[in-house]
This record gives sequence, C-alpha cells and structure tokens, in this order.
Amino acid sequence: MRFGLFLSPFHSARANTTRALHRDLDLIEHLDRLGFDEVVFGEHHSGGMELIPAPDLFIAAAARRTERIVLGSGVVSLAYHNPFLTAERYATLDHLTNGRLLMGVGPGALPQDALMMGIHPNDQRRRMEECLDAIMQLLRTDDPVTMKTDWFELNEAILQFKPMTEFEIATVCVVSPSGPALAGKHNLSMISTAATTEGGFAALANHMSIAEEAADRYGQPKPKRENWRLVGPMHIAETREQAEKDVGYGMDEMVAQWLRITEVWAAALNKPSRYQEGKTSIQMVQESGAGIIGTPDDAVQQILRLEEQTGGFGTYMLMGHEWANPEATNRSFELFAEYVIPEVNRQSKRKIDSQNGFFEFLDEGRELGANAVRQAIANYDSRKSF
Repeated sequence: MRFGLFLSPFHSARANTTRALHRDLDLIEHLDRLGFDEVVFGEHHSGGMELIPAPDLFIAAAARRTERIVLGSGVVSLAYHNPFLTAERYATLDHLTNGRLLMGVGPGALPQDALMMGIHPNDQRRRMEECLDAIMQLLRTDDPVTMKTDWFELNEAILQFKPMTEFEIATVCVVSPSGPALAGKHNLSMISTAATTEGGFAALANHMSIAEEAADRYGQPKPKRENWRLVGPMHIAETREQAEKDVGYGMDEMVAQWLRITEVWAAALNKPSRYQEGKTSIQMVQESGAGIIGTPDDAVQQILRLEEQTGGFGTYMLMGHEWANPEATNRSFELFAEYVIPEVNRQSKRKIDSQNGFFEFLDEGRELGANAVRQAIANYDSRKSF
C-alpha cells in the first residue's frame, strides 16, 4: 500500500494566512524526507479554513522544495475552469515536476463556491463531465478538439506541447455515482475523499462496482484496485492520552466545520448527522469512526477496517489538518512513517519473526551456548598446561 496526504488544507480562520500557507509547504518537505508517496492540494474559495484556491500554484511551489514525492491536485474543480487552459496548465506542471504529477479532478465541493461564480450546484457534475471529456482528448490524443457547450467552446484546439508523461488522472468520489462512473468511462483512478464519514463509508462498497460497470459500457480496461485512494483524518501519538491532549490545540474549530460539510453527504444517503450538540469533538470523531485520535496501533486498525469495507485499495491518504500544533503534527507523521506503514505493508514481519525465533532459541538452547563457552575455556586451559 502507498501513503499520502490530502491537503485541503484545514487551518484556523484566526491563523495568520501567510504563515499557514508556508507551514503547508514545510510539511510537504517533511513528508518527502519521511518517504510518503504523494500529496495533493485542494481547491476552495470560501469557508475561511481551506485556503488553497488553485492547486496548480501549490504544485509548482512544492516542486522546487521536494525531490521524490508525487504532487497533485485534490482536486481541481473542473466545473469552474476552461478545459483548454486546465489541460495546458497541467501539461506544463508535468514538466516542472519532472513527471511527479497526479491530476485529481472533481466538480467542486462547496455549493457556496459555485454560487459565487454564478453556477448552480445542480450543474456542477454535468459541467465537470463536459470539461473532462475535452481534457482527455487534449491530453491523450494528437487530434485538434472542436467542442461546444453552453459554457465553453473549443475550435480546433490543440496543446502546443505535450506533457512529459502520460500522468495519472483521478476523479473524486464521495457519495454520488458520478465520480466512479467517470473513472470507468475514461479509465481513471479514484479518490474517495469521504471514506471514513458516515455517508462516504457506506458508499465505498459501491464505488468499484459502479466504475467497473462504466468501464465495461465504454470498452475501457477493468479498474485496478491499486489505483484507488481513500482519505481520512488521523492524529497519533505515543499514547491515546497524549494524542487527545495534542488535539486540544485546534480540533474543535476544524471538526465543527468539517463535520457540517459532511452532513451534506450523510443527508444524501438519509444517514443521521454526526454533529451533535453536547458531545466533544473527540467523541464525535471517534464514535462515528470518522477519524483516529490515538496510537499507531489505532491507525493500523482503521486502515484494516477500510480494507475490509472496500475489498482492497491502493493508497491511504491522511487528511491534512491542524488539530494539533505543528510540532505534534510533525511527530504524528513521523510515528505513522515509523510504525504504521511498516505494519500495514508487513515490512516488519520478517524482523519480528526473526526476533521471536531468536528469543525462542535462547530459551531452549541457552545451555548449548553455555556449553560451547565452557568448552572453549577448557580447551584454552588445556593448551596452557603444556
């Protein structure tokens, strides 16, 4: 399994904007050193906490500060953008990152964003699909593209240079079938951004089957589970008590906004709201299974729970947040890299088996070793006597 960060990001609305954005870039450098596989940046235009309005800007900035980690959009909201300009920007980013690009696409998460641009939320998914159809032709074929909709027009459009690679494109999947259906139609990867929420967790069981049905309908290859990404929040420390103490820094403000956003998805599936007056943020997150505030062992169990629900996936992406202060947040990622990743990927199994075998041998064969030492001493003494 691969591991990454889904960085919307969530910052306190009271925080210094300049410092918050630079902390995000510092964190990406930290994850690059720790060996995380990828990080993607969101696009939001309201709410006061998710501060990145253009993921391509962050990809370009992070490319100069990192060496190996894949950088991507999580996601670019296609309903808001001209397809030609979007394809051109991401082709350029593929060169600037030296092929370390992942293009995540979606319709736009926040209805307020769309309304401010004069777009009705009911039109977002249609516009996304139209935009994506054009982008796939622009990026994946050498033919000029002519296409007209009620909101954009392309006339013999062709990019003046091709991307460096045929970089991966992934579509966001929440609770509606539109995301998985587009993944199947265009042979794209999937990012299930609400995997641990009430509505999102329930929808996981159908995401792959919807993508497979669409792939069969459009003559595309069967979707691969290793290209499926799931997103969820965690903060871990050496003990649960320490983790709960850490998140006192900023969890209440961020969870209040995050859980209210997820209520839309729960309502779409007639699921109960998990935002309950009178309960602490920790209680709401832990009791619903929406996130982990605990130890590396708790993190492992959450990932195994998601594997069981889905039947298998390829990448777990931690949701970026500042529930804890920067030092504790960095430590959480360090613990995740040190203990969670090796355990999930069974990288430590051979060492642990070797250690257990070593102790078992000592218990049973201690006398053999002692006798060998005694014999060496006796041999030495006998040689001295001559």
